[in-house]
Amino acid sequence: MKRILVDKVVVNIGVGKSGEPLEKAKQAISELTGKQPAVCGAKKSVRDFGIHKGEPIGTMVTMRRIEAINFLKRIIAAKGNTLKASSFDNFGNISMGIREHIDIPGTKYNPEIGIFGMDVNVVLSRPGYRVARRSRRNSRIGQEHRITKQEAIDFFIQNFGVNVA
Repeated sequence: MKRILVDKVVVNIGVGKSGEPLEKAKQAISELTGKQPAVCGAKKSVRDFGIHKGEPIGTMVTMRRIEAINFLKRIIAAKGNTLKASSFDNFGNISMGIREHIDIPGTKYNPEIGIFGMDVNVVLSRPGYRVARRSRRNSRIGQEHRITKQEAIDFFIQNFGVNVA
């Protein structure tokens, strides 16, 4: 029950405006992941940027199981097998940014799409985490069963061979 698993990997590209740039970002993220991206709307209106609440300004994909692990290996290779310790939070999750999506191995530059940066979030879990998410008789996860920052760092070092700086 103490083994750590990759629950999901979420890839997000925030464009900041709708229209053609958003369509290109959707195309880029679908080429990277092989999945159909979802569109994210603005949470609130920002008058200075011309953004209205609910306007589509970003795109995201969630991957689970073996797809998530394979994509995560490519992302770690793009980061040079080095992750910052500050990228890990106290609940065992990790967030990192990619400046240019063409840095990811196996990705070729497409002049029609251009270059996009992206955020990658990795959620780790253990068996038994479902008790917090189920609809019937949900409960809290005990303090001893939660994944700590150090356990997440050790998991990435052992399973993916990364250096944590």
